[in-house]
Amino acid sequence: MPDNPHRIPSAPFRPEWFALTDHQIVELTGRDAVGFAQAQFINDVAALDDGGWQWNGWLTPKGRLIALFALLRIESERLWILLSDMAADELVEQLRRYVFRSKVRIGTRADLHASGFPRASLLASGGHWVGDPGISIELDFSGRLTPLAQNTGRSLRISSARGIASSAALDWWATLDLIHGLPRLEASQRALWTPQQLSLERLRAYSLKKGCYPGQEIVARTHFLGQAKRGLGLLRTNTPLQPGQELRDGERVIGHIVASRELYALAVLPLGDDLSLGVSHANADGTENRREIIKLAEGLER
Repeated sequence: MPDNPHRIPSAPFRPEWFALTDHQIVELTGRDAVGFAQAQFINDVAALDDGGWQWNGWLTPKGRLIALFALLRIESERLWILLSDMAADELVEQLRRYVFRSKVRIGTRADLHASGFPRASLLASGGHWVGDPGISIELDFSGRLTPLAQNTGRSLRISSARGIASSAALDWWATLDLIHGLPRLEASQRALWTPQQLSLERLRAYSLKKGCYPGQEIVARTHFLGQAKRGLGLLRTNTPLQPGQELRDGERVIGHIVASRELYALAVLPLGDDLSLGVSHANADGTENRREIIKLAEGLER
């Protein structure tokens, strides 16, 4: 993949807490909450201490990603899942099918709301949240600052308070997610891609050392046999691209768009190939659709 740097889009709004209306919270409680999550999800939940959080996900038995989320350890018998782009009720319904005799309760927290702020947190850092879960907690969602990426500071709050409604702020937040390689998968892109195809190792979102979970054999075999042939690439365009859309290098289909927002898109592309996506084709009015592969921003791993 290319290493050309680029400037992160500045927040097009005043610095205040805004509603992340596409985020919801699922709660797991009970004596077996951590054990249940450890058996179902792709990252090492048992390694989290109280006050910690990590990127995590849930796979099909064939190793394809159903949902990617932030998982927070609130206390020894309480976990929160911060979920984007998938209805919390839908995830809860699917997870409950696997509870069996486990002492765990799974439900939505409709009383809690996620809000974003376009500055780095003064309280939280890295994979540690701060605050009182009964009132408000704060997470650091900042990327790594570089001379060409000065606008990556972000904070996320979970509380009963709602942020202001702002479609511009919501688009800005989702765009930065994509620029940092956090795939925001709509329904059409679920259960299609492996963690390696989505380059989730960049986010430290899965573990190769923990015990079994759905899809674990596929993930491990792909890693240890060196079978990962595709990974995530970031495209900047002058016309919006749609999830599921094919990407071509000349006449050859070389990838597919998995997520897009504004003029940025994430695509699953061949690893190590020198791809020519500068100009895809000319429109009837003589304009050109330009698609440039640019380097993913760093620093969102937790």
